[in-house]
Amino acid sequence: MTEIPFQSSPLNTTMIGKKSVASFDIGEGNIDKETVESFGDEWLKFDAFSEADIQGAGDQYFDIVRTEMLNKKSTVLDLGCGSGRWTKYIAAKAGFIEAVDPSNAVFQAAHVWNELENVRFTQASVDTLPFPDESFDFVMSLGVLHHIPDTAEAVKSGLKKLKHKGHALIYLYYALDNRGFLFKTIFKISNLLRSIISKMPKGLKHFWCDLLAITIYLPFVFLSKLIKLLIPGNAYLKVPLAYYRNKSWNIIRNDALDRFGTPLEQRFKKHEIEEMLIAANMENIIFSEGEPYWHVVAQKKAVNA
Repeated sequence: MTEIPFQSSPLNTTMIGKKSVASFDIGEGNIDKETVESFGDEWLKFDAFSEADIQGAGDQYFDIVRTEMLNKKSTVLDLGCGSGRWTKYIAAKAGFIEAVDPSNAVFQAAHVWNELENVRFTQASVDTLPFPDESFDFVMSLGVLHHIPDTAEAVKSGLKKLKHKGHALIYLYYALDNRGFLFKTIFKISNLLRSIISKMPKGLKHFWCDLLAITIYLPFVFLSKLIKLLIPGNAYLKVPLAYYRNKSWNIIRNDALDRFGTPLEQRFKKHEIEEMLIAANMENIIFSEGEPYWHVVAQKKAVNA
């Protein structure tokens, strides 16, 4: 295992089982500390996922990642690792993984996945990544950078750590650009709920998000399954939240908290994400046509390209 050296000294280091977790200043710039704290709480509540949960969701995110992009020789940066589930998903596929998160969830992730010998956990933000530029063969950031005030700048900052000709897998919330009027109307109503619930105290926020998982998520999931059973074709995919038709109750509860409990959330159209990647010196941009929308792979341009 080849660890990437730190460029600077950490503020402190915490031993968690076999793991030494270095903490760096998360800075005051491109970061929303209320959102960071919210995710820290979220990943403490949902810190364990079954092998089936991780495998099923991971297969969807990594459907466009080929072995020449990610393999046993790859050094990987998991930017915004949260509970560490995507780190776990690729642990057997990669050489070394640097799992980074600005929240205290990184300590719980180090505890849960303590036995992963090729993984190091580090507390830092996208602004304060303590690694030299062009250090990693593969950078992944799944469902994170849309929770940062300037997402385009965060994409650029994170991908500075990617080697030339290396690959990245990015997932940003979509702006419903492939959805119809009814779907977008339902989303606007849910966004109003999010603006209220996300400001609640932690206990009350968790209660309401669980309630919404029961009263909103589950009925739509049931409807999508019913339509799939009764109507040939892909009509069931037009039902809001149909994505969760094969997901466990644990994932549904977790994502309800993620959706309604997060103070800062941004959404982007496919062409806006492509523009961010081009501005970050990326090419060979490929979007998945499958859920979740939008996840995309891209390659960093060669030197002097």
